[in-house]
Amino acid sequence: MRVVVKVGSSSLTTADGHLDPDLIGTVVDALVAVRARGDEVVLVSSGAIAAGLGPLGLARRPRDLPTQQAAAAVGQRALIAHYSEAFAAAGLVVGQVLLTVDDVSRRSHYRNAHQTFARLLELGAVPIVNENDTVATSEIRFGDNDRLAALVAHLVHADQLILLSDVDGLYTGHPDLPDSRPIATVESEADLAGIDVARVGSAVGTGGMVTKIEAARIATAAGIPVRLTSAARALDAVEGRSAGTLFLPTGKRRGTRLLWLAHASDTQGRLVLDDGARRAVVERGASLLAAGIVAVEGDFSAGDPVDVVGPDRTVLARGLVNFDSAELPEMLGRSTVDLSARFGPERQREVIHRDDLILLS
Repeated sequence: MRVVVKVGSSSLTTADGHLDPDLIGTVVDALVAVRARGDEVVLVSSGAIAAGLGPLGLARRPRDLPTQQAAAAVGQRALIAHYSEAFAAAGLVVGQVLLTVDDVSRRSHYRNAHQTFARLLELGAVPIVNENDTVATSEIRFGDNDRLAALVAHLVHADQLILLSDVDGLYTGHPDLPDSRPIATVESEADLAGIDVARVGSAVGTGGMVTKIEAARIATAAGIPVRLTSAARALDAVEGRSAGTLFLPTGKRRGTRLLWLAHASDTQGRLVLDDGARRAVVERGASLLAAGIVAVEGDFSAGDPVDVVGPDRTVLARGLVNFDSAELPEMLGRSTVDLSARFGPERQREVIHRDDLILLS
């Protein structure tokens, strides 16, 4: 069995931004228990930026990207040093893996990342993953480590994803409200209807319940069950005891690139379809051809992610487009035969191939 465990900044640090060795020890003890029973574990750990606040004399998490990157550069060393020492006490070696969006969205990067994880696990190491905050730009960030953890769980073919937080599970409302009730199991999207998850993250984190539910959607859609609970109950979670909220799988495993496209990409434009093209894409799973597109919105280049919308502007799908936005207007409504005769064979291909298209509704 292979388990991915994600822990947030607020579960590892004190109020003033320093790492708390006792909190780290609680998480490490749970992961050591996974290894002791013969299973493999990957840890996705926030905390690099938070760990850099104290040494740099910063009172709170910075808002600007350069200062965040500076804090991550200082804090990442401290974070991995604490983990290395804690795991070494149990005779385990850790391996640091810093990822950017490119590592799960580009085929060659994904393959290399997959091989690195596979070899680390084969050698008995515990991979410790974080976003590469030091070099990531605002345009190529996962946005939060909950989403990163869900994509890593798919990348390493995990059997379970455990999200550790500063709350002990999902509630019907804010956990501090007296009428909020804990939710033990989420079987489908219908179970989330009416739930108030407008809970912001802590002063040292970026996430909240919204990002955890989104991570659960990503993982469960790929066939991976998700357990959400507090870091204090990490051992219960990894040992299979009832703790927090269990999200059951809702789909089957699919390509990581399509998962990224659906959940981690920022679209650069929109293609508006006529009703015939809408039916072809949604009902028959066809590729998108120029003949069925009635409008192009936005400024994008070939290879960019774009939204595919119906005649009523409802977003139907997302895909990687094969043409620049400047090329498409003169192609609209034309058949592939007409495009080839008028512009040459290079314009005959699909605007979005079905393998680069994922339905969203």
